Amino acid sequence: MDAARLPGTSATDQVVAHVDMDCFYAACERRREPALEGEPLVVGMGYENGEVHGAVATASYEAREYGVESAMAISEALERLPRKVAAADDPDLSVDEAGFYRPVDMDHYEAVASEVKTILHDAAEVVREVSIDEAYLDVTDDVAWDEAESWAATLKSTIESEVGVVASVGVAPTMSAAKVASDYDKPDGLVVVRPGDVREFFADLPVEEVHGVGPVTARELAALDIETAGDLAAADPETLDARFGERGLEIRRYARGEDTRSVTPRGDPKSLSRESAFTEAVEDSEEKRRKVRTLASAVADRAHRKEARYQTIGIKVVEPPFDVNTRARSLPGPVDDADLVESVALDLLTEFEDAAVRKVGVRVSNLDFSVGEQARLSGFDGADASTGDSETTADGAVPESDSEGQVSLTEFEGAAAERERADDATTQERAGQASLGDFN
Repeated sequence: MDAARLPGTSATDQVVAHVDMDCFYAACERRREPALEGEPLVVGMGYENGEVHGAVATASYEAREYGVESAMAISEALERLPRKVAAADDPDLSVDEAGFYRPVDMDHYEAVASEVKTILHDAAEVVREVSIDEAYLDVTDDVAWDEAESWAATLKSTIESEVGVVASVGVAPTMSAAKVASDYDKPDGLVVVRPGDVREFFADLPVEEVHGVGPVTARELAALDIETAGDLAAADPETLDARFGERGLEIRRYARGEDTRSVTPRGDPKSLSRESAFTEAVEDSEEKRRKVRTLASAVADRAHRKEARYQTIGIKVVEPPFDVNTRARSLPGPVDDADLVESVALDLLTEFEDAAVRKVGVRVSNLDFSVGEQARLSGFDGADASTGDSETTADGAVPESDSEGQVSLTEFEGAAAERERADDATTQERAGQASLGDFN
């Protein structure tokens, strides 16, 4: 990244995309239960099938029409939207005004999110993952402004066709504007805000749409006759400083299109992978092997460029429609060996030689970014392969040894409680989905 785009410097030359998955947990449930498509669907944390305890993690857009919102108690949600099975059994309830409820399944959501993440890292060299269902991409060096809309449309199409979930994408010259743009036309939105148009884009939006402004701050701003982002952009900075301190000046800058932050990844990655889908399901073993060879070479090259060694090599094989199988093998120690990546990946693929396959992937994990002597592999062939092989999962669950950044439900419930105590709701809440913490 060049000096002109370092933090604290001008960011006007940036091309930033914000990718936000639409009703992600509900979308994941619909992916494995297609019959839920178009139905009111509520996903609950701390909820068990048939029970009334817990809280809403996300509600589909159909469920929101009944007033169901994220962080709402399941008992209250059920008052507004009875369970479909309960409505069918109670003559006083309308089956047409009922919905489906599912408990949170983080293993499944993390597995689907991992597929999306792979596509995002293929689309951009610089990716900042901020939660399980959203990320910023810096595509400044790869996408010109006159190409931004077609690039974003291709990204959305790839995510939907290869993963089976829908993303909204906003592209803008700043991170704050890109985030607002991705939320502007949900669901299935695509909004591009060009340089010089940011302030005009914000002008008529409600002030709570500005990044960093929640309901409490919005009410305090309304007391100052600041109701739109345009009002905030034109507000007296001294008044905002006196009332809100530096945060008041920050949100004013965002409303004016002034955001000098650059997209920076969050720490070293835990794994590196490449995936590719076939046009249609393929049974020919040599065609599958050719694809895996190409992916293995790309993954090994990427790891080498990042000066990362790896101790686990794995593959992913997706059978129609979305049955995800993973296999992995652990090495005696971290290595940087492209030939070994290919050899192990092809060996793991032999199990699926006769299977119909719609997508394959190659991954290296247990990464080591330290400088040191490469592990000796003389004992590799004699290693107990069973300790490194993961199990097949029909729902896409990532095996424990290969999972990335899984967030426990205990942490989720703590985060929900913290959110209830906070002065300001996040934009994630406005989108109707409770946050389960960072993606990594």
